[in-house]
Amino acid sequence: MPEDKEQSITQNSRRGFIKTTALAAAGFMIVPRHVLGGKGFLAPSDRLQLAGIGAGGKGESDIGGIVKGGKTDVAFLCDVDDRSAATSVKNFPKAKYYKDYRELLDKEAKHIDAVTVSTPDHNHAMIAMAAMQLGKHVYVQKPLTHDIYEARMLTEAAKRYKVVTQMGNQGASGDGVRRLQEWYNAGKIGKVHTVYCWTDRPVWPQGIAWPTGKTEIPKELNWDLWLGSAPEKDYIDNLVPFNWRGWWNFGTGALGDMGCHLVEPPFRVLDLDTPIAVECSVGSVYVGEFNRGYFPESCPPSSHVILTFAKTDKTKGEVKVHWMDGGIKPERPEELGPDERFGDNGVLFIGTKGKMICETYGKNPRLLPLSRNSEDNTAITIPRVVGQEDGHYTMFAEAAMAGYGKIQLSSPFEIAGPLTETLLIANLAIRGTDVQRKDANGGISYPGRDMKMLWDKTNMNVTNFDDVNQFVKRQYRKGWSLGV
Repeated sequence: MPEDKEQSITQNSRRGFIKTTALAAAGFMIVPRHVLGGKGFLAPSDRLQLAGIGAGGKGESDIGGIVKGGKTDVAFLCDVDDRSAATSVKNFPKAKYYKDYRELLDKEAKHIDAVTVSTPDHNHAMIAMAAMQLGKHVYVQKPLTHDIYEARMLTEAAKRYKVVTQMGNQGASGDGVRRLQEWYNAGKIGKVHTVYCWTDRPVWPQGIAWPTGKTEIPKELNWDLWLGSAPEKDYIDNLVPFNWRGWWNFGTGALGDMGCHLVEPPFRVLDLDTPIAVECSVGSVYVGEFNRGYFPESCPPSSHVILTFAKTDKTKGEVKVHWMDGGIKPERPEELGPDERFGDNGVLFIGTKGKMICETYGKNPRLLPLSRNSEDNTAITIPRVVGQEDGHYTMFAEAAMAGYGKIQLSSPFEIAGPLTETLLIANLAIRGTDVQRKDANGGISYPGRDMKMLWDKTNMNVTNFDDVNQFVKRQYRKGWSLGV
């Protein structure tokens, strides 16, 4: 599927964007909003009118985070499940409540300035696209989208419709990742060639069969609206509101859940673009002696993915980024003492002259060995986001009030789109391990379990294993559309 070159975000433009992001972020602190103007500008006397689509769970915290800045009114709430929305409805009694985002946007568009999208992964893209096409600024939970194609389309749409965008990986606004950048730019660990990212997720059931039989749908839940773009399925218990993450029809597994928090630091520090190759191995579930279970609808219980990135100006050569989930960790660095904490979730950078490490969100950055930190006097060269993770929300509100192009954010779609694509390319390799081929004698093989898949960014496909390209752009359920 060819890419529209005029709308594409090139690697060079993305690098230039990253280099200017921090300075622009600092600039919004001193430029009065009334002199900014531009598309989407609100006068200083006005307040941001917000619609929260997905009002429970992360939606509740996303809405609350944006309101915390003190310049936003929650005008509308939308959720397919009244149980999940109950707290937000109580907290914002003046907000008009809808169940169907399409009805909300159709009836209330002229009263909305910005939208939060905090639904399950499979419905992110079409809701965000619908809002952007109406000129609304959007804050979208991570991962940005369920599919690679969707991520590319949202990235291009943000530029085309000239709206303010932010993905919900709040660690991108933290001090930690900026300190890692400063150390790296100062040459503290030389040139990086290898990175390890690991997590104890999933913390929900995966590697299991889809339950059989029907279950009564709770009266508070509109199941058809919850399914949205996903294939038709009977309702099952223990799926809503959390455990959908482990099913490919709805979620994106541990990579989708934690990758935007853990892969973001190396992505930013090393100025990475989408990978050029990916390979993986996954944990197995045995249902009997020598009988490996086959559950292609469900993400595996654990995985180790190796992403290969092309050389950048900041790396020694090609970079290998290892992703490990399900509690798998890399070998402890020799520089880390036997009793010093390695962590259940973290990132390890290995350079030609040393190593550095951090936790989720880029928090608690440390040079290795830890004794180096007490001696460190590296200058602060990158402006910080006021409020750090909280500022990730409040900066979005400020940017939306100022108008498109006036304030640069930490994770706009120009950055969040390629990062999300990267994680979903890793998921292609994981899903490829379940691709079956049958021979003339009825034998079954799994070629994707022993292959390095080569990625063509321009055409958005794997060039040497076409079987997985069906997952680049899925078929939406009848009646649902991305609108492009």
